This record gives sequence, structure tokens and C-alpha cells, in this order.
Amino acid sequence: MSKLDKVAYRCGYVAIIGRPNVGKSTLLNHILGIKLSITSRKPQTTRHQILGIKTDEHLQAIYVDTPGLHQRRGSAINKYMNRAAASVMVDVDMLLFVVEALEWTDEDEAVLQRLESIKLPVILIVNKVDQVADKEALLPFLSKVSSKFNFHQVIPAAAVKGLSVDQVEQSVASLLPESEAIYPEDQLTNRSMRFLAAEIIREKLVRELGQELPYTSTVVIDKYDEDADLIRIHATIFVETKGQKAIIIGRKGERMKSIGSKARKDIETLSEVKVYLNLWVKVREGWSNDEQALRGLGYGEE
Repeated sequence: MSKLDKVAYRCGYVAIIGRPNVGKSTLLNHILGIKLSITSRKPQTTRHQILGIKTDEHLQAIYVDTPGLHQRRGSAINKYMNRAAASVMVDVDMLLFVVEALEWTDEDEAVLQRLESIKLPVILIVNKVDQVADKEALLPFLSKVSSKFNFHQVIPAAAVKGLSVDQVEQSVASLLPESEAIYPEDQLTNRSMRFLAAEIIREKLVRELGQELPYTSTVVIDKYDEDADLIRIHATIFVETKGQKAIIIGRKGERMKSIGSKARKDIETLSEVKVYLNLWVKVREGWSNDEQALRGLGYGEE
């Protein structure tokens, strides 16, 4: 192959943005082919920025999963999540704006307003089309949202099933700038296994407890030791009331055992190493509305 025929290598950052619970993390996981970002049906499961890096012989796409931009007011943790989501929008090469099929809310509109001042290519991902019963309503919705902004492309998708995810990746590849790779070809994320372990435990909390557990719970890794054939993890789940602590522990500790067992299996899958996991639950009143407490629990500036 001559120099003229050689395909230029591309590399860049792609922010995945949108309101809570539209499928941003599910989209990232399907693109990567591995569960990196935690997911649940509960809004605002994602609380931190997390990079997912996909590298091949022609490009390196660095996806930035973000907390959902939302309009809930008041608490320090809500302000933190909005800052984490909004800050990334000026430091990337392009944006994937994810919305839910047939659902355009005030929060979607608020995200759109943020785009007005940003001069970046934006691809609109209309997710969860597989859940639309009235398929005839989909085309008018696509037409309506397409007219709201000068999107580079509008892609109907179903991230949970992988529908149109390859089309998303092709569009991303066409928009990334020519550049050498930033990360080693075998690096999947910028986050440590220690961080990912805490996120996996928190996901199991949310999934296990559903509506019983408010947003006022978080996980801190107290001790993380790793050798060739075993990872030992000691972690604390922080909540704000004794009642929340009792809910997590469950009758005779059964809920706690279930959360721990499911988290351990997922950590083993991701790390490919056997895991010993020890969980504790502690009450720390008002942590979610205390800036100093948030920093102490790992919610620093992203």
C-alpha cells in the first residue's frame, strides 16, 4: 500500500449526554462489548464521568459516559452530577445526545439548550425504539426532533439489543479527527478496578432494592488488595438513616448476602480474578447534601 492509499489514523473524545435513564451507559457497554458502566432502570444510576476506550487498527474512540443532566434542585450530589455531565461537553470532539423514543421532556429540552452555544458535531440517538408499540408514531417523532437542531445525523436505536449501534460507531469514526492514539491499545478505561468495584456494588444495591432505597446511598472501598489469583475487597455502604441500613441488611442479613454475591460475581467477570468481598453498612447522616462529605466519599471535581 502506498502512502497515498494509507488510511489516516483517527482518535478523539466522544461525550454521551442526555437526561437520566435514556440508556447512555447501556449504549457505551454495547459499543465496548463489555459491561463497564453500571446500569439500572432507576434514573441517575450513573454519578461519575467514566471513559470507555475502543481501539482498532484505524481509530481510537474515547467515549465519555456522563451522569444524566437533570432539573432536580437542592442537594449537593445533584449539583455534583450536573457539573460532571456539563463540564465534559466543552472538552470533547463530538457529542452523542441520547433521548428516548416518543418521549421529549423538559429535561431533553434543557440539554438541547446547552447545545446551542457548543460548536461540535452532534449525533442524536433516539433510543429504545424496540419498546415502541405504535411504530407509525415513530416517523413523525423522528421528524419533529430532527427539526429542533442541526444534528449531524439522527439514528433510531435500541442499545440494549445492539440495534443500530454499528451505525453509531460508523458515524463516530467519520467525525473523529486525524490523530495518533492517546491510550495504549489494550486499555479499556481510565478508571481503576478499585473504582469499578465500588460502582458494581452500588449497581447491585440499586437493582436489588429498587424503589425501597432512595438516592442517599454510596459505596467506599476501604481496602483493596490484589495478587495473581485473588482480589480482597473490604467496602462500606453509606446511607443516611438507620431505616435504610436495616433495609440493605434485610432479614437475617439475606439481602446483604445477595448484594455481595452478585457484586462479587460481576467483579470477577470484569477482573478475571477470584474475589473475596466483605461488605459493611454505616449511617452517615446528610452526606448527600454536604459538599465536604461528598469529597471525602470520592465525589471530587471530575
